[in-house]
Amino acid sequence: MLIEHDITDVRVGMYVVEITEPKDTFTLTKPGVLKSERVIEALRRKSVTKLLIDTSKTEVIVEPSVAKAKAPLQPPHRVSSTRPITKPNFFNQEIVRARQVFNESKDIQKKLFHNAQHGLPLDMDPVQKITTESTDLIFNNPNALSCVINIRNKDEYLLEHSVSVSVLMTMFAVYKKIDKDIVNQLAVGAFLHDVGKIMIPDRILNKPDRLTEDEFHIMKTHASYSIEIMKSTPGISPLSLEVASLHHEKLNGEGYPFGVPAEKITLYGRMISICDIYDALTSHRCYKEGYAQVKAFSILRALGDKNELDKDLVDEFIRCMGVYPVGSVVQLESNRLAIVEGHNPKDPIRPLVKPFYHLKPDHFEAGQKIDLATVTDDLIVKCVRADDYNLNMEQIIEFLAHEG
Repeated sequence: MLIEHDITDVRVGMYVVEITEPKDTFTLTKPGVLKSERVIEALRRKSVTKLLIDTSKTEVIVEPSVAKAKAPLQPPHRVSSTRPITKPNFFNQEIVRARQVFNESKDIQKKLFHNAQHGLPLDMDPVQKITTESTDLIFNNPNALSCVINIRNKDEYLLEHSVSVSVLMTMFAVYKKIDKDIVNQLAVGAFLHDVGKIMIPDRILNKPDRLTEDEFHIMKTHASYSIEIMKSTPGISPLSLEVASLHHEKLNGEGYPFGVPAEKITLYGRMISICDIYDALTSHRCYKEGYAQVKAFSILRALGDKNELDKDLVDEFIRCMGVYPVGSVVQLESNRLAIVEGHNPKDPIRPLVKPFYHLKPDHFEAGQKIDLATVTDDLIVKCVRADDYNLNMEQIIEFLAHEG
């Protein structure tokens, strides 16, 4: 798929077709993959602002200088007492396509916000296409997108949150064995649920401090804006509208915009509330750091105890995501960090993990995949966040893809 990207969104590994802004000022010698940050920086220095990207040709590239900094000086350390899992590199294959879908979704989301802000009709064709593609991916392999939604940029929260809630809603619905046609409609509703936020003044939307009572009142109007925008858009199903309309309602009747009582909050409305809050809790934003996934689960359960969320559905959501969700980072007893790559349904506290980093001294190191259900001497100590160790998820995924 050909997508126009701002230079600020361009990354190493993307395939550039042409320079689109400024038009006819600079031309590429030939189309090709961006091999390094230096190439991107050179484009910035030439005041290039937009590029046409072929997302189907994206490659995962780790620059030699980065790889050298991250790679251990000694041969990779292997823990002989663990039993490796032999299968193709998850981070080189499934993740690449999932990242393409996630980035395409962000581009579509950006155009939706632009149209909504300028009173233009929303173009639903790309929304239907990308949410269907995302749904198909999740039906076939939910782990890839589950991992990718952890690679986030706090400066793009508005875009990434809507995409991630759609992914989470789809995963939850697939887990509950809901009919695929309904899942697609739920995904669209979740994709659009926050489109009204573009109408909120930036000084409130991105305020780094707690909102005042008056500011919070203005912030809450985004839900009504979303409903109005969706109602005026042809091709949006009643079910998609229902999901977006109910995402801030609470079972105790104290939600907004309508204060809907519990008996009128549908199953799908209850589901999106959980997905929305979970993603907000685990995401970095300009004014707060995100929580580790396990901490977010405890907050969701507390909200269930307060009758804001459906307690039974919260527990189902946790089972859907796994005690340690795919893509989350955990610390092992062997003093290593690992990324969760898969679940063990019969032993949820012992997932499949891929070690990638050794603590004290801190360094990246290659490690075999481990099925923690098969070992007794290297279990999980706690769920952590990458930035607790001055790492980021982009860096981790690139290392794992390169390490193979």
